[in-house]
Amino acid sequence: MITRHSLCCLLVISAISLASAFVPAIKPNVAGVSSTADAASSSSRSSSPSALAMGNFFFGDTTDKKSPSSRSNNNNNNKNAPGESCTGERIAVVGATGYIGRAVVRESLRRGYPTTAVMRDTSKYRSEPKFDGATLREFDVADRANCLKDGEGLFPEGSVDAVICCLASRTGTKSDSYAIDYQASLNCAAAAKKAGARRFVLLSAYCVKSAERGDPYALQFQYAKMELEEQLAEMAAEEDGTFDYVSVRPTAFFKSVSGQVEVVNGGGPFVYFDLGGDRNARCNPISEADLASALIDQVADDSHKNAYWNLGGPDEGMSMKEQGAIIHDVLEKEGDPKYISVPIGLFDLIINGLQWIGTTFNSAKFDDAAELGRIGKYYAVEDMLTTDPAEKYGRTTLRQHYEYIAENGQEYDPYTTVFGSKDAKEKFAQQKQQEEEAEKVEA
Repeated sequence: MITRHSLCCLLVISAISLASAFVPAIKPNVAGVSSTADAASSSSRSSSPSALAMGNFFFGDTTDKKSPSSRSNNNNNNKNAPGESCTGERIAVVGATGYIGRAVVRESLRRGYPTTAVMRDTSKYRSEPKFDGATLREFDVADRANCLKDGEGLFPEGSVDAVICCLASRTGTKSDSYAIDYQASLNCAAAAKKAGARRFVLLSAYCVKSAERGDPYALQFQYAKMELEEQLAEMAAEEDGTFDYVSVRPTAFFKSVSGQVEVVNGGGPFVYFDLGGDRNARCNPISEADLASALIDQVADDSHKNAYWNLGGPDEGMSMKEQGAIIHDVLEKEGDPKYISVPIGLFDLIINGLQWIGTTFNSAKFDDAAELGRIGKYYAVEDMLTTDPAEKYGRTTLRQHYEYIAENGQEYDPYTTVFGSKDAKEKFAQQKQQEEEAEKVEA
């Protein structure tokens, strides 16, 4: 799911592609997916901005930092309460090393579920504290034949009761989307059903609605996820009735609305896209920890059985300009917030140029680059916003997230940060460390 600031990143990538006549291949490390698939498990393409213990799972265990999203162990006192439920069944998380996947593994373990984390290379994560208590399962979920192989498939018969799928393509291009968002995810669902699992929980995307409506600007990954949901519905409708699914469609993640924190901290302006009439897209993102909690809830909760659930965070929704104002305030910057307004028409210029080259020279690279531009424009124009109270979840607000980052910093992520840089984030972290050390000396 492409995140809100990934939009901007996609715009930059597209512009570079047009100028250099080259689109670099992206080959990230993917949990449970072969490297040739060029995809990322549980990536940030949820519709725009993310779910780990307050702001960034990459911090590791944040509970000792009193993160607003951290939860104490509930000892399963109420096995059916939202955020606390635990049926005691066996859970497998596919895409377990991705951004949301890791949060889901941690939340599953916190509640007391026997948890298996499926990943492509277990050697990289055996010593990770984040996976303490989980069984690590090494498997290439892009290989359908092996997923369904008798006796040696992805899930041995009778080994799992519920599967939570956090796979998502990294780029959102057509080939990636149908390889990962559709096919690899479908492989996992088929393997789960064959093994006797009763439920398949899918991390989908709020913006799939555009594919359902047949919007002329609907994106390839939206169609891929829509078609996957249709396949899941068919599987659930089969006569034996032993298998069902839930599709959770989050609006946006926190992570991708954090990419300009370091820029603003350094005195730079906050960049947003102008839709005319001083309007810009609005969203109510959900924290990583809250989204993970909502996904785990679906193991015990039948209210969304064989259906989808649009899901946003507790905020009423805010525009990009409002996000910039909050960052300015949280960082205690003097004066009024500084902004740069980018006209939305810039996207059309880039997209049309890339598509012309792709069509004229039959270039798949430029076709993909044009799709990246369309993804960027989509999130700059469309509101990722839930207003129904039944479609709001969690307790962590975006302001609390920014406050956490202002105190603790955040780790650089090249896939969701475009305006910042690795050096800027490291400098920001060093500054915070120096401030903490100075406070200790004064005390």
